[in-house]
Amino acid sequence: MKNTFLKATKGNLVVSCQALPGEPLHSSFIMARMARAAKEAGASAIRANSVVDIQAIQDEAHLPMIGLAKVDYDDSPVYITPTMKEMRAVASTGCEVVAYDVTGRPRPHGEKLAEIVDQMRKEFPNTLLMADTDCIDSVKIANDLGFDIIGTTMHGYTPATEGMNVADDDFAYLKEVVQTAEHPVIAEGKIDRPEKAKRCIELGCHAVVVGGAITRPLQIATGFVNALK
Repeated sequence: MKNTFLKATKGNLVVSCQALPGEPLHSSFIMARMARAAKEAGASAIRANSVVDIQAIQDEAHLPMIGLAKVDYDDSPVYITPTMKEMRAVASTGCEVVAYDVTGRPRPHGEKLAEIVDQMRKEFPNTLLMADTDCIDSVKIANDLGFDIIGTTMHGYTPATEGMNVADDDFAYLKEVVQTAEHPVIAEGKIDRPEKAKRCIELGCHAVVVGGAITRPLQIATGFVNALK
């Protein structure tokens, strides 16, 4: 079956439905219902973490998916689908896209990203590979390795980009990413208002991922509480 993810998401919203252990909504059932609500609102696809959440959402929402697995290892700061083990498990769910940390940082167990990408191409030729990048250098790495999609996911979430926001200086960083990337760009990370999402598309992004502003009520409520203090 042909992978139609890029066609389905062109110019559209992708909703990230994720809740980590310890968060109030950590539940595959709840994430699946979040995805259903996103679908009813008109979202074109879902981004989800863990095999069980991906499978639950597939059963409930029937939308294209970006899958990943957040796993911490002692020997590496990389946690988004960090090893071949997680990449293979996520791809085996049949999700259309698998997302990986592509920030140039050492991976667990000394695994090499280039070797992992080659292996994924052999085992899952119909699965698109998304690079979760943090800076222009990592975008160039993703170009060199032939990733199908370039995401801005990690911008502001690595030591080299701490405190940065993709919307800073009228999206100056995002403009550079769009110019540098050799494949479709999906804006992600701190896109917390509809006008920001719209601006990303206007600047040439293929699609926009929004997560916390839609699917994390603890985070949303905390913002209101802090504003009133």
